Formats: sequence, structure tokens, C-alpha cells
Amino acid sequence: MPSPTEELAPKVDPNELPHVPSPYEGQVLKPWQHFILAAYWFASTFHWGALLVIMLPAQIAILDPKHRAETLGLVSGVSAIVALIVPLFFAALTDRCASKWGRRRPYMAIGIAINIVGLAGMALSFLAGKPATATSFPSSLFTSPSLLLFSLAYMVVQFGNNVTSTAYMGVIPDLVPENQRGAASGWMGLLSQLGTLAGAVIVGMFMEQVSAGIQYTAIIAALLGVGSITLVGMKETPLPIRPPKIHWPSYLKSLWISPKDYPDFAWVWITRALVMLGFYAVLPFLNYYLVDVIGVDRDKVGTESSILIGLILIFASFSGIYGGQLSDKIGRKRVVYVANAGIAVVAIFFIFCQNMTQAMIVGSFFGFFYGAYGSVDYALGTDVLPNKAHAGKDMAVWHIAMTLPQSFASPIAGALIASFGSTTLMHKGEEVVRYTSAGYSAVFILCSVTFGAGAFLLKNVKGVR
Repeated sequence: MPSPTEELAPKVDPNELPHVPSPYEGQVLKPWQHFILAAYWFASTFHWGALLVIMLPAQIAILDPKHRAETLGLVSGVSAIVALIVPLFFAALTDRCASKWGRRRPYMAIGIAINIVGLAGMALSFLAGKPATATSFPSSLFTSPSLLLFSLAYMVVQFGNNVTSTAYMGVIPDLVPENQRGAASGWMGLLSQLGTLAGAVIVGMFMEQVSAGIQYTAIIAALLGVGSITLVGMKETPLPIRPPKIHWPSYLKSLWISPKDYPDFAWVWITRALVMLGFYAVLPFLNYYLVDVIGVDRDKVGTESSILIGLILIFASFSGIYGGQLSDKIGRKRVVYVANAGIAVVAIFFIFCQNMTQAMIVGSFFGFFYGAYGSVDYALGTDVLPNKAHAGKDMAVWHIAMTLPQSFASPIAGALIASFGSTTLMHKGEEVVRYTSAGYSAVFILCSVTFGAGAFLLKNVKGVR
């Protein structure tokens, strides 16, 4: 029978964590400090700009030329499940990390190491690869051991990258004073655009001139070189105590953030998910769109797509520089309204493009509006967090709004493109498939609808300007 003292003692949540003061509290962060905190995001987006936009579509087209859209959609979707699950568990571990190096940096370093192992596996399996021979999908995945190993290595990349990104999700809520998070989000948006630009342009422009091994080496160098600026340069205050072991049943239960109790968080989550659904329905297939609709030569698509992506991201950088700072003054929602509505309109114009010049003009407008959205996206998420002491966990739940749509956006888009039919033609003595413009038009319409819905539903967020 418990003693009276035990009966009166307050119940302690085994998952509750102490508040950790930021070493930057009371400071106005200088530009170089913002740069240090955001540098990892340049490395990560360089990684994805090169891999997701340029290399993955091109290499899958070589490994499975007859089903490139369906295979790319499936590989992207299945790997996104890894990106969905990893943050939910590693967020709890980073929140509780009692290392003298801080809570976030140790897991960022571990994730980068795993990421590099996965990249090495992709490079080796592709370089040793032979095209799939099956005439049907998805059996083609199993007729090429190299394609299967390539896909598995890509999941390792997703695992490692998401370990690092999950830890990084807690950096701005932990360290940046609340009244400067818009500026911090703007720096993240800027370096995100520049990183994607550098990755897509550097790898895309030289794809035909350098081997796949050199392309993967460039990504690894960016992760190690630029990512280390954040790892070494940022300050963290270690946890003052070693937390108790995680009580996983109650922790998993705590991942449910009630829309009734936190409606603003729920609506921001939903609107972000809609935006990411549209974005990841289009992005992986941009190379294929240029070949099948715009008529770009298959041997030059790496260069042409890098030019288009570069133009998109240059305009995104212009709006990204000031979007976050502007949102600190006029409110996040106004920026998002304009940005998402603009993208919804611009996406339709891709349907009518008939040459690269037209695609570049439309892409410039797309980039401008997307850069404005990206500059406030992160700040909007941090503004509505339910519990700042559990920033890692809550940001991981928010991060699902990006990863969950990827798990079905790409497979849906790939199947949608293929469902409108295709023709077979010869290229350098090999049969390749060309998809119709109607399939890509359907994907752009889907993108427009989801971005428009994301803008409209944001009106339900009441606690943020």
C-alpha cells in the first residue's frame, strides 16, 4: 500500500524533458551565425538536387528503360516510407541525447556517415549494372540484381539522410530566438535553393562528361565539407541531466497531436502535406517531361534539365532571401497565400509548353513563387509547435507532412503518366519508351489542385498571422 507521501507526490511523465536554454538567447544573430546554422541544409539539398533531380531518373532509365516512369515512382515511393518512419523514432533519441556535444550534433554525424555508405552502395551497384530484361512491371525490378541492389542502397541513403535531418529539425526551435525564426527560415530557404541549384547544375551539366563514381563523390564531398560547417560551428547546450529511458508505448501515443487540442498545428500540417503532394508528383519526372513532351534529346537531358532547374532556383533564391524576413513583419500566412496560389496557376502553364524557352519562362515564375513558400515553411511549422521542450519529436511529426506525401505521390504520378499510353522507339540500337503528353498534363493538374488547396485551407490557422 502506498504511503501518504507517495499518494501526494505528483505523477512524473517518463517522457517529459527539461527546458534547455539556448546559448544564443538574448542575441541578435549575425548573418554568419545564420549561415553556420543553415549550412547543413545546403549540403543536404545539394545531395537531393543532384541525386533526386538528375541522377536517379537518368540511372533508372538506364537500368529499366522500358518502365522508367513506373520504376522511378515505385522506388521513390517505397524509399519515402523509410523517410516517414525514421524521424518518429530518432526524434525521441535526439531529444534525449545527453552527449557533451549537445542533443542534435551526434545524430547528425551518425546520419551523414550512414548516408555516405548508402551513396557508395548506389554507385557500385549502378556501375556494375545491367538493364532489366522483363517486359512487364514490376517484375522488371527482379530481373536485374543491380537494379534491386541500387534500390536497396537508395533506402540506406534515405535512412541516413533522415537520421541527420531529424536531428537538424530541432536546431532552429532549440537555438534561434522566436522573433528571429523568420530570418532563420529565410536563410534555410536561401541555402536550400542554392544547394539544390549547385547539385542539379554541377552534376547535370557534367553528367555526360564524368562517370557516375565522380558524381557520387561530389555529393559525398558536399555532405562532409559543407555539412561539417554546421556540425562544428553551431553551439548547443547539453542536457543538464541524463533523461530516463524512453517509455516507448507512451511515447508512440504522444506522437498523436490532437487536431482538437492543437488545431493550428493540424491545419499547418495538412496544408504542407498538400503542397508536398503536388511538388513530389512533379519533381522526380521533370527529366522525363523534357524528353517526352518538350522533345529534348536523351543524351542532352542532363544539361537541359540542369539549366531549367538552375533558372527555377535562381528565381526561388530571389524571393527566398526576403520572404522569411518579410513574414516576420507582415505575417507568414500572407506570404503563403500569394506563393501557393501563384504556383497553382503557373503549374497549368507547363501543359502548354512546346519548347525549352517556354518551359524556362514558366519555370522562372514557378521558382519565384516556390522560393517565397520555402522561405516561411519552416518558420510556420515552428510557430505552431505544441511543446517547445519536445521540439525534435513535434518537428518530426510535422516533417511527416513532407515525407508521407512522397510515399504515394511519386507512385501515383508514375502510374498516371503510364496510364495515358506510350510508344516504343529505338535509341542507339535499344528500345525505349516514350510517354504521351496527356499523362504529364494530368500530373500538372494534380499539382495545381493540391497547391491551390494548400493556400485555401491555411485560412483555418488562427494563431499565426
